[in-house]
Amino acid sequence: MNKDFDLFRTSEEHEMLRDAVRSLAEAKIGPFAAEVDENGRFPQEARDALEANDLHAIHVPESYGGAGADALSTVIVIEEVARVCASSSLIPAVNKLGSLPVQLSGSEELKTKYLGALARAEGMFSYCLSEPEAGSDAVGMKTRAARDGDFYVLNGVKRWITNAGVSEYYTVMAVTDPDKRSKGISAFVVEKADEGVSFGAPEKKLGIKGSPTREVYLDNVRIPADRMIGAEGTGFATAMKTLDHTRVTIAAQAVGIAQGALDYAKGYVQERKQFGKAIAEFQGIQFMLADMAMKLEAARQLTYAAAARSERTDTDLTFFGAAAKCYASDAAMEITTDAVQLLGGYGYTRDYPVERMMRDAKITQIYEGTNQVQRIVMARNLP
Repeated sequence: MNKDFDLFRTSEEHEMLRDAVRSLAEAKIGPFAAEVDENGRFPQEARDALEANDLHAIHVPESYGGAGADALSTVIVIEEVARVCASSSLIPAVNKLGSLPVQLSGSEELKTKYLGALARAEGMFSYCLSEPEAGSDAVGMKTRAARDGDFYVLNGVKRWITNAGVSEYYTVMAVTDPDKRSKGISAFVVEKADEGVSFGAPEKKLGIKGSPTREVYLDNVRIPADRMIGAEGTGFATAMKTLDHTRVTIAAQAVGIAQGALDYAKGYVQERKQFGKAIAEFQGIQFMLADMAMKLEAARQLTYAAAARSERTDTDLTFFGAAAKCYASDAAMEITTDAVQLLGGYGYTRDYPVERMMRDAKITQIYEGTNQVQRIVMARNLP
């Protein structure tokens, strides 16, 4: 994939990718979105389609069997899938979130084994940072990893883990030295098949119902010491560096959801007639659509600018990643709410997709750091 792209203009290659993903999403993913949401089931059709077309984890470098796509390409894939089904967009998004710590800080052996397995679609990857008493305050985590010869033994509970139970691989943050606070946290790769790994019941959520969210229980999980990602005590730094990059993917998800809602609302108001003409002809409706489109394009441009910085690992990535995630998710919530309004009573029913999009948009303001936390991050990293 092209690494040297213009900050404000996507390349021809990027647009070809967009067209391909949009066609695939509309044909193989979108038709199942309502039923996936209604029944709260994992979108296996989406996983199959993405994996069959090598779109499930295109960020994996070519040296480990992946596509070696740049950060903007990953954003485009997530955006186009989210346009038809937010739950399904969490397959490529969380595969990057879960595996990026390995890519950033793992040994060559870990990269070859686990990034290679992800690229070959042998299993999905999840990210285990949050706990029942450690959400925004991730340093307060209680999960422990105790050294035992050539092994570490992990005990604890991780909460709000996306795709838990479906993923084969998990990046787990655990305390190796309680006296060192953030510098006493280490990162490990845990496999679903490891003895002592189990999962809670799926959470009953407002949105993204097709993406399972469960607790992960670690009960004397004994893993080889070489499954540590990076050096002991560097796990929290790796976790934060990962989020700098992956907050951009949540911004992409928000942009995609908002685009899907705007597309549907725009089509609806052109067909819906009141007082003898299409409601799209009324100035009040036009103003709403204009504001929705303006906010959406601002969110997209900020997200793409952040993706460019992610690709280059610029020094201002922390600010831009937080800004893109915060602005795009706020915009998505506003745009999807307005889409429901534009459909009137129909928008409030499950017969139309915009209420699902509104419910799905809400989580983008919360996960990978609430938007209140994003504003703290931005304030501490003003460019």
